[in-house]
Amino acid sequence: MTKPTKKIVRTYTATRAELRMLDALAQYHGFSKSATITSLIKKEFWRVFPAGTVDVPTQPGARIAGAGIAGAGGLAERQEDEL
Repeated sequence: MTKPTKKIVRTYTATRAELRMLDALAQYHGFSKSATITSLIKKEFWRVFPAGTVDVPTQPGARIAGAGIAGAGGLAERQEDEL
């Protein structure tokens, strides 16, 4: 079992309209604003990089559309080995 990573507090800049959008999304999903931002980042990351990257490999057992199930090293590691 891997040790959970420590959370780091970050800040961001947003307009009042963007903050209202964030508030609405967070309320709709029942998340905190921080959890909503994190969820959106993860969703977009995996949409753009479905097999992960060298720095962010897939988790073992993750189902990846069109590629099956990731192994212990993730699909990104397997793709590097094929080069």
